[in-house]
Amino acid sequence: MDKREISVMFEEIALMLDLKGENPFKSKAYINAARAMELLEGDLQDYIIDGRLSGIKGIGKAIGEKLVEIVETGRLKYYDELKGSLPEGLFDMLKIPGMGPKKVKAVYEQLGVKSLGELEYACIENRLLQLEGFGKKTQDNILKGIEHMKKYKGQFLFGDVYDMAKEIKRLVQESGLAARSEITGSIRRRKEVVKDIDMIATTDNPARLMDYFTSLQQVEEVAAKGETKSTVRLTTGINMDLRVVSDKEYPYVLNHFTGSKEHNTAIRHRAKAVGIKVNEYGLFRGEELIPCKDEGDIYNTLGLDYIPPELRENNGEIEAAEKHQLPRLLELKDIRGTFHMHSVYSDGSNTIEEMAQEARKQGLSYIGISDHSRSAFYARGMNRDEILRQIEEIDQLNDKYTDFRIFKGIESDILPDGALDYEDDVLELFDFVVASVHSNFKMDKEKMTERLINALKNKHTTMLGHPTGRILLARKEYELDIYKVIDAAAEFHKVIEINSDPHRLDLDWRYMKYAKEKGVMFSINTDAHDIYGLSNIRYGVGIARKGWLGSHNIFNCLVLQELIKYFKLNKGSEG
Repeated sequence: MDKREISVMFEEIALMLDLKGENPFKSKAYINAARAMELLEGDLQDYIIDGRLSGIKGIGKAIGEKLVEIVETGRLKYYDELKGSLPEGLFDMLKIPGMGPKKVKAVYEQLGVKSLGELEYACIENRLLQLEGFGKKTQDNILKGIEHMKKYKGQFLFGDVYDMAKEIKRLVQESGLAARSEITGSIRRRKEVVKDIDMIATTDNPARLMDYFTSLQQVEEVAAKGETKSTVRLTTGINMDLRVVSDKEYPYVLNHFTGSKEHNTAIRHRAKAVGIKVNEYGLFRGEELIPCKDEGDIYNTLGLDYIPPELRENNGEIEAAEKHQLPRLLELKDIRGTFHMHSVYSDGSNTIEEMAQEARKQGLSYIGISDHSRSAFYARGMNRDEILRQIEEIDQLNDKYTDFRIFKGIESDILPDGALDYEDDVLELFDFVVASVHSNFKMDKEKMTERLINALKNKHTTMLGHPTGRILLARKEYELDIYKVIDAAAEFHKVIEINSDPHRLDLDWRYMKYAKEKGVMFSINTDAHDIYGLSNIRYGVGIARKGWLGSHNIFNCLVLQELIKYFKLNKGSEG
């Protein structure tokens, strides 16, 4: 390890000591030692052999002993132990402009934030506004810093790139240069995390189309440009490919590049069994091309019903398509309302009336307000007086509407033993209760599973919020037996949330088919903390489609009068 590497190590030690709240003189000693290493003339090993370490300004006895350890072993146990005592994500936070050790320490200790993704989500929920030394401007700047860093990480949330992909497709189509065009790949399949954007198009003038595509204002850099394929990096940091194909090739290329790889492999095996060859250029019987005008023709030729892109994951869709058993998938127009959203009563940015007006503007006929409960102190969880005041306000607003309803709810923390926050007499005040875990994420699998099942047994629980606790690209789901939790939801007739926030998209679509078969109902909720968050519902619909769900599986596809009746019949009933 050379002097420069040792200097960097000492600087990191100083930062870690600041993060841990150690005596500032201790961290300053390592800063001084780092500077001493940078300015040191000659070989450090010679200083050790000659016993001259004590003569170096900024190097005391304790740090001198550590230098000897570094030179003799190539590492420093103290550094390794310090680094191992802190979450890796804290160091990423330090790279954000304005996020020094004190601020990182504050969000870590007071909010439990341990990664960039968790920090971004905390900002979206306005949780930083409650910390001393943080304000809206600071929070906005942190979000900008995170956005800049995310551009170079290589993985992107579906919700961060979907709108730009759609906009580019619209521009290409409306340019008059493309006859047909479509986004393909993981975005077309509505995967929650994507690596790039793929698009195909047909055109009579490939050169002009590529000129147009590479000069769009959304393009930050052109990596490659040709008549059949161009690759650019967009301003969001994600790479995008545009392929030009002939009109005859279009349906085959669209199908191939939509994927998934597993789906395509299974389709090739099926085709081979009946003497058909499948690739991106067509379906062939021998050397003869089987003409297909669209993807429906491709599947029909193989004896299958058309398989929607969201289902193409080799998860039983081919077998179902053969037996004409594919579900009619949910559509955005089927959604009549949504639950789980926050207002200024806890950590939201808008009033209840503003949330209601935006929902009405989007064509919904009801919403369910569910601000945080008292245990969520970081999110200004409500006390009894605030709850009563909110209920009164909702009653007054409902008196104004004849075609819209605001349901009274709470997002109640699930305590470590599975009990809900608040006593029964408070929980009875609400039309519905979203039960969610917001703390003690590191319980072992058995205890966490028991915790969630206990919450589902509670007579006041209506639905289980963000069931696995994951934050995409930031925090894995907590340890639990999700199948046992789903079984409990079915047994006690509880709804499971599909949290539409693009950072969550929880429940994971991979579990939905199982839950559907168990008869569980789902509620596609926005978890909106402002009026703009209400549009997240479309991401929840996309992930529900991936989970094989139709409108009859979705709680918030019920019409208003059905819901009023449901809440009246199920209020406070045992599961």
